[in-house]
Amino acid sequence: MLARMLQNEFRRKKGITLTLFIFVLLAAILVASGTRMIIELTHSIEHLFTQSKTPHVVQMHSGELDRYKVNEWTQANELVDQYQIVDMINVDGSHVYFGAESEKGSIMDMDFVVQNKDFDYLLNMNNEKVQVNNGEIAVPVYYLQEKQLQLGDHVVIQNGTFNRSFRIVDFVRDAQMNPSIIHSKRFVISTHDFQMIQHNTGETEYLIEFRLLDPSKTNEFIQTYQHAGLPNSGPLVTYSLFQLLNALTDGVVAAVIIMVSLILIVIAICCIRFTMLATIEEDYREISVMKAIGISGRDIRTLYLSKYVVIAGLACIVGYLSSIFVNRLFTSNIMLYMGIAPTTWLNEALSLFAVAAIFAIVLGCCILVLRRFNQISAIEGLRSGSLGDTNISTMKLSLSTSRWSRSVPIFLALQDVIQRKRMFQLILLVFTVSTIIIIVPVNFLNTLRAPSFISYMGVGQSDIRIDLRYSEDVEQRYTELLEHVRTDNDVLQYSPLVTSQFNVRNNEGGYDHLSVETGDFNIFPLSYLSGSAPKTDNEIALSDTNSREMDKKVGDPLVLIVEGREKTVIVSGVYQDVTNGGKTAKALLPYDKDRVLWYVVSLDLKDASQIRDKIVAYEQAFAPAKVTDLQGYLHQTLGGTIDQLKRVTIAVLIVSLLVSILITSLFLRMLVAKDHGDIAILRSLGFALSNIKLKYVTITLILLSIGVLAGTVLANTVGPWIISAIMSSFGASHIEFVINPWQAYILCPLLLASAITIAALLSIQSIREASIVQMIVE
Repeated sequence: MLARMLQNEFRRKKGITLTLFIFVLLAAILVASGTRMIIELTHSIEHLFTQSKTPHVVQMHSGELDRYKVNEWTQANELVDQYQIVDMINVDGSHVYFGAESEKGSIMDMDFVVQNKDFDYLLNMNNEKVQVNNGEIAVPVYYLQEKQLQLGDHVVIQNGTFNRSFRIVDFVRDAQMNPSIIHSKRFVISTHDFQMIQHNTGETEYLIEFRLLDPSKTNEFIQTYQHAGLPNSGPLVTYSLFQLLNALTDGVVAAVIIMVSLILIVIAICCIRFTMLATIEEDYREISVMKAIGISGRDIRTLYLSKYVVIAGLACIVGYLSSIFVNRLFTSNIMLYMGIAPTTWLNEALSLFAVAAIFAIVLGCCILVLRRFNQISAIEGLRSGSLGDTNISTMKLSLSTSRWSRSVPIFLALQDVIQRKRMFQLILLVFTVSTIIIIVPVNFLNTLRAPSFISYMGVGQSDIRIDLRYSEDVEQRYTELLEHVRTDNDVLQYSPLVTSQFNVRNNEGGYDHLSVETGDFNIFPLSYLSGSAPKTDNEIALSDTNSREMDKKVGDPLVLIVEGREKTVIVSGVYQDVTNGGKTAKALLPYDKDRVLWYVVSLDLKDASQIRDKIVAYEQAFAPAKVTDLQGYLHQTLGGTIDQLKRVTIAVLIVSLLVSILITSLFLRMLVAKDHGDIAILRSLGFALSNIKLKYVTITLILLSIGVLAGTVLANTVGPWIISAIMSSFGASHIEFVINPWQAYILCPLLLASAITIAALLSIQSIREASIVQMIVE
């Protein structure tokens, strides 16, 4: 009987059965893809770190290095398992060529290294140790993506009379410096070529790297290192921070996919409910006949449930298999930058569990809806052929006094919406949620693209940013740069900023390193979550991440070591910063020139049209300074994240429109089936089919208008809160959307409205020409 029933269902109700299958399929694909992406991201990072033997602690250092002192201290430290000092040659981008043009406009530090011997291996695209010969080079995957490089292409270093060409033989995955948000990239060359470059160009910098016997004692080790007076002229980075920075780009995208997946699952459940209600309406007489001949309600429910078990089960299986291929769309960046970790049974088990959860939710929904069989009376069903409307509001409109009295179909539509509010709640919810999941990713994408997003990176908005990294004469170059800017008549205003390291007392009474930017923060101000910029040398502003980790709020004291003495400063404000792991600070303090990390000069021009020419002029005058405009800085830092989010946004838009079209079709099929008798009465009163169809289109448009309005409001209020929750772990806990009115208020709602209107017009074609007697009998 079940086999015959299923066969008849596919023949008689191909549309409804196929739609139900599609919705469960979509839900299964989305949840399986989202789950698999999170798993693959986690496992890929773990695999990359394992294969490369990523150090647990890295102290970056510029300037002279006492290797003997570091070695002696390390040998006596019981926490250390392995250690090494990595020499890097930092070559200015203006001397590096991937083609005809140099990389003088790049914000990335280009560091040339040899492969490490003991750990911190630089890996190729198979996650194996990179090996190169003389004249060969392995280039970071960042440039593979940005410059569309290929094996066999050449990289040229040219500085004056020195000219050296390298052939690209591999691309590098670097656990420390993979993501674009880290402005340093390591190129692997041979020992012979390294020595040649070292003697002819660039500045030597160092990575003092440690692997610990017990990684849980990282903080204890850092405290010991900092108190030993060892080289520390640069940031100190930990294993956990490397993990966070590697997860940033794909982690944000994965979080957005999971969020959208969960919302779409809710919509899918609503769709299933509509589908089943429509099926019950169409099968009402058959169900009544089965009850009349003695088949129990329980047996009837079992028959129907078996049908949905088969459909949902098949959809979940196909959805799970499809997710394997769909997932490649979202994991392409993971595969490029980290590779795919070997698949384990846990990977598939979790994805299968997620799909099984969808199957269980579908069955639970089916069981709840099938309880309606208890309300079906055999006699009433055979007499009326309809379950009838329940919970109809007693509120009615008067046709004679209504302003819509000249358009009776519109009046009837309004009255229908008012009287049957409960019936329309779910379709209204779907329209609202569809609007939200279309607009929120679009707004987030526009926010990442906007120049104002620079404020979430702890940087004020300016026309041009000039970065000076460490070199032997950096102090002199910085002084010359300031003098030049000060006398430049084209400059409207400028702000010199110096980032250096200070020791800050922690809650345990020891001292940690704190990167503090010093300068005037009123020229190019930031937006503060609380408080304001420091105005005196007794105040300090903390990044949101530092504020939470240090448990310091506005007004709380903080103890720093300034010029060799303890100095208590008060937290004046808290700002957002997604760079450097979100751990920065700003103050008006005298800095130690020996502990400077970098110098920055931000400036505005009197004539913004001169930005490109002025960038070129400053690059030539102050090479190897990195001179960028705001948009270029954002693109080089967040370009990969923006591209990933753009793909997700397009996918979400397509899925949301598809879901809205299908559920509109289902809803109108159900409504027309339920109102069959009312339609017959309207026809008997002389209403044309066009007027009856207008009534149902109007109902859809009324609900759509309310849903789009509510969805737009929620997308621009609740949406930033959702995105802020995702971004809080990366240092930005309060995102404010930059809204493009044309896209958010016109284009997106218009796309949704157009798709739903077309679906409504096609769906109501089921209201056919027929004799009045035939319609009443049916």
